[in-house]
Amino acid sequence: MKDSLITKIIIALSVCSVLIYCAIFSFEERLDILPLEEGSCSYSIEEKIVRGNSLTGLVEDGQTVKVLFNYYQCDKIKREDIVLYDYAGSQNPLIKIVKGIPGDSLFLLLTEGGAHIIINEEVLKNSNGQPYLISGEKYDMLALYEKDYQGVIPPDSYLILGNLAEGSIDSTHYGLVHKNNILGKVLLTPVTNFKK
Repeated sequence: MKDSLITKIIIALSVCSVLIYCAIFSFEERLDILPLEEGSCSYSIEEKIVRGNSLTGLVEDGQTVKVLFNYYQCDKIKREDIVLYDYAGSQNPLIKIVKGIPGDSLFLLLTEGGAHIIINEEVLKNSNGQPYLISGEKYDMLALYEKDYQGVIPPDSYLILGNLAEGSIDSTHYGLVHKNNILGKVLLTPVTNFKK
C-alpha cells in the first residue's frame, strides 16, 4: 500500500514536471511575437532606418534604430528622450530629442546673431555642447508659444529639437507638439551597425 502511494506521487510529480516544462517552452517560443509589457500597457518594437541629418552627431543618416511604439501610453516622456514624432507636413515621422516638458519655463534670450532657447533658466545645448541659436521665422514661432503660455510649457506639450544648433524641422519650425503625436521612444543601436 505504501509502495503504491509513493509510486502514484512520483507519477503525479512527473506529469506536473512535464506540464510545467511544456508551458514554459511554449511561452518562450511565443515571446518574440508578443509585445513587450510594462505594467498594464504593451508596446511593440520595430527597427527603422534614419533618413536625414537633423540629429547628426547623435544619430546618423542611414543608422538603424529601434522604436518602441506606444511606449508613452503609460510611461512619461522625459527630457532628453529621443522620440519618433508624427509630423503632418512629412510623409515619414521625424526623429527628435525632447528638450522641454510640461511645466518647464520657456524663454528666448536675444543675443547678437539670434536668440538662445532658455529652459528652466539654462541655455539649451545640443549633444556637442553648442547652444541652439535661432532667428527669423524660427524665433517668431517659439516667441508665439512663449507669449501665449506666459513662458511655461503647458500640459501634454513638448519642445522637441534636432541636434543642429541652428534648428531644423523641429519645434523651431512647427512649435510645441502634443503628446498624442509622439509615436514612440527611440533606442539607438551602435553606429557600427549601419551602412550609408
